[in-house]
Amino acid sequence: MRLLLMSDTHLPKRARELPAPLLAEIPRADVVLHAGDWVDTATLDLLESRSRRLVGVYGNNDGPGLRARLPEVAYADLGGLRFGVVHETGAAQGRERRCAARYPDLDVLVFGHSHIPWDTTADTGLRLLNPGSPTDRRRQPYCTYMTAAVADGRLADVRLHRLPRR
Repeated sequence: MRLLLMSDTHLPKRARELPAPLLAEIPRADVVLHAGDWVDTATLDLLESRSRRLVGVYGNNDGPGLRARLPEVAYADLGGLRFGVVHETGAAQGRERRCAARYPDLDVLVFGHSHIPWDTTADTGLRLLNPGSPTDRRRQPYCTYMTAAVADGRLADVRLHRLPRR
């Protein structure tokens, strides 16, 4: 099972559209996970129309239209792994411990908000992934997204993809 992870698309505030390399990945993914801060409903509509399966949440910059269509936290069983998606997880310091305590039944937690790519594992085995942002790099050198695979009940081939600078 092929996964595409993204967050913090902030359209049309930070960019007019999603980058072409990211759009090309959508039909290749079995599941697209979006960790919030869509900003516009058109991006949600686009991903719903192009994705085989979409798991998404709203973020702190998402208004009533998005909040009416998306949960604050989403859960999905994907290939035998328990995934959660949430926008905010709080400060980087202590993140693994906090998230492991808050989501004890998950194997993988996908989150956003910081625009900073993150890939760590808590002592409990919870894998925490932040794909960064494909449209707003902030103080990061590149805009980013992630891909991963689930095979035989295991998360594999987690890759951070850098997007070309505009």
